[in-house]
Amino acid sequence: MKIVVIGAGMGGMMAAARLAKAGHQVSVYEASDRVGGKLHTEWIGKVAFDTGPSLLTLPAVYKDFFQRTGKHLGLMCEIKAVDPSFDYRFADGTSVQFANLSRYETLNNLRAAYGDDVARQWDKLMRRAEKMWDVSREPFIENELRSPLSLLRRATFLRDLKIIAPWKSLRTLANELLADQHLRFILDRYATYSGSDPRKAPAVLSTIAFVEESFGAWHIAGGLGTLATLVHERAEKVGVVFNLNSPVAKINVEKAIAQGITLENGEYVQADAVIANADASLIYNTLITEKIKKIKKVRKNIAKAEPSLAGFSLLLGMRKNVDVQMAHHTVLFPENYDAEFDAIFSHKKPVESPTIYICAPNDSAMTKDENLESWFVLVNAPAHGVESFDWNDKTFARNYANSIIDQIESRGIPVRENLESLTIRTPADLENAVRAPGGSIYGTSSNGARAAFMRAKNRSPIKALYCVGGSAHPGGGLPLVGLSAEMVANAIGDGQSEGPLKKH
Repeated sequence: MKIVVIGAGMGGMMAAARLAKAGHQVSVYEASDRVGGKLHTEWIGKVAFDTGPSLLTLPAVYKDFFQRTGKHLGLMCEIKAVDPSFDYRFADGTSVQFANLSRYETLNNLRAAYGDDVARQWDKLMRRAEKMWDVSREPFIENELRSPLSLLRRATFLRDLKIIAPWKSLRTLANELLADQHLRFILDRYATYSGSDPRKAPAVLSTIAFVEESFGAWHIAGGLGTLATLVHERAEKVGVVFNLNSPVAKINVEKAIAQGITLENGEYVQADAVIANADASLIYNTLITEKIKKIKKVRKNIAKAEPSLAGFSLLLGMRKNVDVQMAHHTVLFPENYDAEFDAIFSHKKPVESPTIYICAPNDSAMTKDENLESWFVLVNAPAHGVESFDWNDKTFARNYANSIIDQIESRGIPVRENLESLTIRTPADLENAVRAPGGSIYGTSSNGARAAFMRAKNRSPIKALYCVGGSAHPGGGLPLVGLSAEMVANAIGDGQSEGPLKKH
């Protein structure tokens, strides 16, 4: 088959490589001058920053991809365990570190910080999350989600329904199992992994905490963007042709069948199948302009869906200070976490006192000067746009950046005295860089019990059109995007049906 892929994000490249390996003729058309989409390691001066994903979980998804396309991932890069996986610091002055791949050690740390009962609460939550993972992994994560009816037909449906409890939000689960406020804040944060509000997001998102603990938190030497480079190289090696600086204007559809694409320069590219690695709203509202009855419901779902969180980030080039020893991942929680979700989802405005995430990799391959290091600082933010917040105001962005630095310093972490360089990135910048509407990191949020079913399906109602990437099933984040690519490749027909998680 002749297959065209719109977008050289991770989902598009991985689907392309799998299909080329299976013998198909595959071409990728990317609007920008680089591959990887949101996954990017960027050099500013003498230090490098992971400006997109900064943590790899479920590495089995990527090991499987490389194995199936002819190479062993471990021979191509150095994968390092991040330990502790997170250093959580709270407004009351207390803190706790979560160990990598060790519930025993994490529980010991919780016990030392907050007592036996708090450790028992987290253990109980993880046992419940493990049951949810066992039930949801096969139908929701590893396979296409065609419709709710496909779940109703399962013999174990009633048992599974009770375990997943789709009527419960993450906050409801916290109310049942976590009396300690520190643990409730930590659990709330897993809603933000999908750009969502814990008061609306489904309880099943607690499985992310279990996955992180059980499969580990990992870093790739040189930055996570190395993974994009390696996937690109592997795709080219198996025959994928990449066309950069080649924005697509239209998906050509005749009689509800995708026939190919038209580039913005007017060039027509015929294809037997089209894979769209773009935000679902762009696919169905911009790239397909015709009024097609088959996609009326899809467009309606996109209109109803709530955009995910966006991000406001600071890229800090720092002079190393022996008195400041940062963990790879540090999270500074505010006094009032709910105020953050109210500001973003209800009032559509930046958060005065946000949760602050700091990624300080301590990776010698991410600096060209042994006296310098990079800190990537990220806070949750409302999306950019006329119906949300206008992030084009550079004066506001500078003032907001200074406010965030003030808040970091108020927690006992010196910044300005060691600051070598400062770069600000807003949701508007992300929208411009990777065509992510509003700069929403995950496309649409997981707010509400039906959110999973409203997400774009891998097989479009338009025949020969497939959707891959963070705004398609099963969702955003490196592992899910990798699984999305596998599902699309299998749907088109490469015969590689045994998923990576079934073997690990």
